[in-house]
Amino acid sequence: MPLTDTLIRSAKPKGKPYKLSDGKSLYLLVNKTGKYFRFDYRFAGKRKTLALGVYPQVSLVEARKMHAEARRYLESDLDPAQFRSCIKQHQIGQTANSFETVAREWYSHNQQNWTSGHASTIIRRLEQNIFSWHGFQAIESITAPELLTTLRRIESRGAIETAHRIKQICSQIFRYAIATDRAERDPCADLRGCLSSTEPKHMAAITDPIQIGALLRAIDDYQGQALTRLALKLAPLVFVRPGELRHAEWTEIDYKTSQWKIPAEKMKLRIPHIVPLSRQSLAIVRILEPISGHCKYLFPSIRTATRPMSNNTILAALRRLGYTKEEMTGHGFRIMAERLLYKQEWPAHVIERQLARHTKSSREFTKRYAQHLPERFKMMQTWANYLESLKNNKTLE
Repeated sequence: MPLTDTLIRSAKPKGKPYKLSDGKSLYLLVNKTGKYFRFDYRFAGKRKTLALGVYPQVSLVEARKMHAEARRYLESDLDPAQFRSCIKQHQIGQTANSFETVAREWYSHNQQNWTSGHASTIIRRLEQNIFSWHGFQAIESITAPELLTTLRRIESRGAIETAHRIKQICSQIFRYAIATDRAERDPCADLRGCLSSTEPKHMAAITDPIQIGALLRAIDDYQGQALTRLALKLAPLVFVRPGELRHAEWTEIDYKTSQWKIPAEKMKLRIPHIVPLSRQSLAIVRILEPISGHCKYLFPSIRTATRPMSNNTILAALRRLGYTKEEMTGHGFRIMAERLLYKQEWPAHVIERQLARHTKSSREFTKRYAQHLPERFKMMQTWANYLESLKNNKTLE
């Protein structure tokens, strides 16, 4: 039977505290010290109680409004007690130490060290997965169990790798908060082994010489946009990361030295990189010039010349050519070159330098981006000749 004001006023304390139910787990707790509105609920498998106020300071109507609001939070997978605590902290002026405030400060401090794509991925992950649950919470008050509940919510939709990435981002934010005297420890450290393990990602790539030849011939016959076909033709010759190829600018091409000079801010390791351009690569660049030479990028978007080609363009073209995601990806051109160049017994330090990778054996040389250039020029031209022979259905050992 629902509560009424008459019933509440007439309720007298007894030897033990007792409850008067209003329905849907809202009740009035009556004891010797007063009458208290309470809401019992379960969140993340635990039983919890939310205090809604003391009668008559809080009326039955007001208690029912707060109860309805708490139920809406639960339907949105929010803990009403935690959310109300965050709002209270926000209202009393603790936003300077809120997780979102510290996170955005950390992001602003580090943004210049990341590529634009990486930076946008980080802030998007925080906005979509963390700020809604912990944004207004004082950063020092966030516990490992609370964070684990949020991360498991991400896991539950099948985004296991994303959950791990977000945990790493949060850990960096907590460490920044510690360094700026706004937190004492990183709760992420207590979550080691708590998330589902991620299976190693293996990028699909074609590495069989006969199949490579077939792929190159298919690219030559591609019937889509000319810029897309030329990007596909250049990708195996330079074997850079897909994002580096899409963001190639005309100012980076040096015809005199036959080099593509990629600035540090575009590279994953934040180190400048030189791509020696083979005769075949230069031929493609010269074909591109009358098409996109007036633009900033070699491969501008078909919608606007002020932005580079979409990151899905190459993938879509490969699918249009009949290659599935299990057979070939845009990153697969790097794997193709790596495996075959090693098989052809090119020196490891030359291959790794051209792949612009940070390995233990070359760690001390990572800033010497022009290292081994004569050998790299020779390797890139030989590699281009090899691909040309495969495309022409010839064998080159």
